[in-house]
Amino acid sequence: MLDANLTAQLTQYLERITEPIELRSSLDDRPKSAEMAELLDEIAACADKVTHVRTDDDERKPSFAIARPGTDIAVRFAGLPMGHEFTSLVLALLQVGGVPVKEDESVLEAVKDLDGDYEFVTYMSLTCQNCPTVVQALNAMAVLNPRIKHTAVEGSLFQDEVEERRILAVPTVFLNGEEFGAGRMDIADFVAKLDTSGGAKMAEKLNEREAYDVLVVGGGPAGAAAAIYAARKGIRTGVAADRVGGQTLDTMSIENFVSVPKTEGPKFAAALEEHMGDYDIDLIKNVRAEKLEPGTDGLHTVHFEGGGQLRAKTVVLATGARWRTLGVPGEQDYRNKGVSFCPHCDGPLFKDKPIAVVGGGNSGIEAAIDLAGVTSHVTVVEFLDELKADEVLLRKLNSLPNTEVITGARTTEVLGDGGQMTGLDYEDRASGDSRHLDVNGVFVQIGLLPNTEWLKGAIELSDRGEIVIDERGNTSVPGIFAAGDCTTVPYKQILIAEGAGATAALSAFDHLIRVPVA
Repeated sequence: MLDANLTAQLTQYLERITEPIELRSSLDDRPKSAEMAELLDEIAACADKVTHVRTDDDERKPSFAIARPGTDIAVRFAGLPMGHEFTSLVLALLQVGGVPVKEDESVLEAVKDLDGDYEFVTYMSLTCQNCPTVVQALNAMAVLNPRIKHTAVEGSLFQDEVEERRILAVPTVFLNGEEFGAGRMDIADFVAKLDTSGGAKMAEKLNEREAYDVLVVGGGPAGAAAAIYAARKGIRTGVAADRVGGQTLDTMSIENFVSVPKTEGPKFAAALEEHMGDYDIDLIKNVRAEKLEPGTDGLHTVHFEGGGQLRAKTVVLATGARWRTLGVPGEQDYRNKGVSFCPHCDGPLFKDKPIAVVGGGNSGIEAAIDLAGVTSHVTVVEFLDELKADEVLLRKLNSLPNTEVITGARTTEVLGDGGQMTGLDYEDRASGDSRHLDVNGVFVQIGLLPNTEWLKGAIELSDRGEIVIDERGNTSVPGIFAAGDCTTVPYKQILIAEGAGATAALSAFDHLIRVPVA
C-alpha cells in the first residue's frame, strides 16, 4: 500500500510518538479489508511503539481504530484513509501517540472543558478537499477529551449507510445519531456550536484588545497579503477572519499562481497562515464582521457577530466573495440534499445518477466534464443563448457521450420529496414553456457574490454590491481601504487579490504617516 518514499516519511514521523499505539482492525472478506490489513501491517512495521491486532469489534467493516492502550483515547476510520485523508491518518497516529495538538491554547482548553458525551460520525470522500479539515478537527478533539468519540466513514465503501441517511454532500457530520452539520468546520467551529458560552467569551477577548494601526478584515489571499505588508512596516497589525484562506479552501486545484505550477487550495491556505505566522500579526479566527462604524475620533470600529468589537486607525476590507445561488424555491430546502456547489467534493455521491449543472461558464463546463466521469448523465443548463466557456472546454464537453446542453433556460424551482432532491424545473426563455428534468442533483456554478452586505450605508458600494475603490485601494471613507474579490477590481484571481492586498496595506501605511500627530 505504501511506497518506499511514504514508508520512509512515516517512519520519520512516528519517531516523535511517546505513547504506545494499537491499531485495532475489524475486517471482512472484501478486497478493501485485505488492503486495510496490509496498510496497518506496514504502519506497524514503521515503529516499535505501534502494533496491529485484529479485533473485529466494530460493526463497520472494514474499519480500524487508532487507540492508546490503557486509556479511553481512540479515533476510528471506516475505510482506507488515502488520498486527501492520508494526512488525517498521519496526524491521528501522532496525536494518539502523544504528540501535542497544534491549536490556540484557549481553543484547546475549551475542548477539554466540554461537558457531555459526544459520538461524532463524519461521512467523507477521498476526493474532497474540505473533508480532512473536519476529520482532523474531530480526531484532535477526541484525543483532547476522551468523552468525545469520532469515526470517519468513507462514503463509497458504505453506500447502504449513505443511502439510508440520505447523504448527498460531504463532509456531513452526525452527532449522537442526529445530523449536526455539513461543510468545512475546524475545531473552533465545533467548539462554538457545542459551547453556548463561547460567544460571550470571544466578545470579551475582542473588547480587551488595544486599537490597531491596521486592522485587516478577511483572511483570504488579499487579507493575508495586506497583513504581511503592513506588519513588515513595523506597525501594529491585526487580522479578523471567518476562515483563513477564504475561497481557496474550496478550490481543488490552483494552476495559475505564477511561480507555483500546481497546488491545492487547502495547501495554499495553510501556506498563507504559516506566512502570516512569521510576522507579529494578531490573527483572530472564526469571527465574522457585522457592522463597520467609520470613526470621527481617528479610530474606526468593526463590530462582530455574537458581540465584541475591534478598533483601528486604518482598516483594510478583504472579505472576499461566495458562491452565487439560484434564488429559486427549493434551493435552500435541498442544499446538501442534492443542491451542491462543489463537484470535486460531492460528485462521488452521485455515482451512476443523473445530475444537472447550472452555468455555462468555465467553472460550469469544468464541473460538467468532471461529473460526466462519475454520474450517469449530465445536463448543462445555461440562462444565455450560448455557452461562455473556453473553446477547449467546449470541445471536451461535446466529446463526452453522456452530456447534453440546454441554453436559453431560466431555472425556476428545485423539487424534492422532503428528504432529497428529485428534479429541476426551468423555463424556455424563447417560448415561455415550462420544462422539467428528472435529476438527483444540481451543481450551481453561476459566479460569485461579494461578502459586503454588512457594509451598506457605511461606505460606497457598486450596484453589484462591490466596494468601490481607486487604484490605491482607497474607499469612499478616508482611512478605510479594500482589496480582493469584494471590490470593483475587474478580475477575480488569487494573484490579483494578493497584489491588491499589498497595495491597500501600503496605502494604509502612507495614510498613517501623513496623519498629524495629536
